Amino acid sequence: MRLSRIIMALTVGLAVVAVPTAAGAAQPQPAPSATTDPPQPPPYPPAAASLTVNRPTIFLGETVLLTGTGFGPNETVDISVTVTPLAAPAGGQAPARRSDGSTVAMTPVAYQASAPLNFTAYTNAQGRFTKSYKPSVTGLLTFTATGRESGRTATTELRVLHKKQPLPVTGDSLGTPMKLGGGLVGAGAVMLLLTLAWRRRQRFGGAAH
Repeated sequence: MRLSRIIMALTVGLAVVAVPTAAGAAQPQPAPSATTDPPQPPPYPPAAASLTVNRPTIFLGETVLLTGTGFGPNETVDISVTVTPLAAPAGGQAPARRSDGSTVAMTPVAYQASAPLNFTAYTNAQGRFTKSYKPSVTGLLTFTATGRESGRTATTELRVLHKKQPLPVTGDSLGTPMKLGGGLVGAGAVMLLLTLAWRRRQRFGGAAH
């Protein structure tokens, strides 16, 4: 009798404990908020700008065409030019040699202008621009273009050399033409003498008949 009462009491206690747990599980869960923003994809990196010249090497006085792409649409692009003197031969390098075998020392090119130089260009709706440029100094020119609104930057280089100079006339270069001219004059004199002798023979031979 006592054992049955103990078992009944344990059964009632377990039922009382299980009722709140079942009630909590039966409660509806809150629905996700409709205002929660969906996850955003990572932003794409900005387009890269580029700057090129139509000719990598020119002579002083010639004009090149700068072309920029990938900048902001309809924006102002600031372009700076940094001038670096052309490198001289390294120490211990053999000097330049003339055609006659003599040598001439190579000296560094003098720095001819302060740098940087500055000017502007304007892009179209596609972020592209073209700009003509005529250097006034020799050396290695580095162009740096920066968009004022987009902040995009690009660089390119141009090598400007001195104008071509005519080759100096030396004694050796004069010797060959003079020798050739003297030979032609001598051959002409021989031909003239032979012609005069032939005419004289024809004249006196006809008179004898």
